[in-house]
Amino acid sequence: MDFWETIEKRHSVRSFLPEDVPEEDVRKILMAAIRAPSAGNRQPWHFYVVRNPQVKRKLAQAALNQEFVAQAPVVIVVCAEPARSAARYGSRGSELYCLQDTAAATEHILLAATALGYGSCWVGAFDEAGVAAVLNLPSNLRPVAMVPIGKPGREASARTSRRPLEEVCTFL
Repeated sequence: MDFWETIEKRHSVRSFLPEDVPEEDVRKILMAAIRAPSAGNRQPWHFYVVRNPQVKRKLAQAALNQEFVAQAPVVIVVCAEPARSAARYGSRGSELYCLQDTAAATEHILLAATALGYGSCWVGAFDEAGVAAVLNLPSNLRPVAMVPIGKPGREASARTSRRPLEEVCTFL
């Protein structure tokens, strides 16, 4: 799929078919994630690939009972490693750069999934401590996003509108 077509086709999917996502495709998606830019090339991310139904169910509960999280064949939990960024950039690294970097990696996951014909959704509404407990995260990792991935359960409805460039851009 062409880049611009991928951008146009990407949308949030909250209904998934039970069809599996092959390991090869998951690896391609993860390879796209690690190609994301990061401040000082610190790469302050760690990814948890969750296929276990019980774990996905607990993640859905931690995500304010968003059941579609458990429905997806695969959920990638994107975690930040604040200390990795802080080692070079101090508090700005731990409080901002590591979050920007993991956001870029998350967007790469969304675009790669779309390019491979999968649906996905950026889930940021969740109890952070709850997700950390479900995954038994080490204390150096902070969950930033969950991305359920799978074949869409239904066709996309009309595209959501976007604010016009003239409203959101200032050209100097």
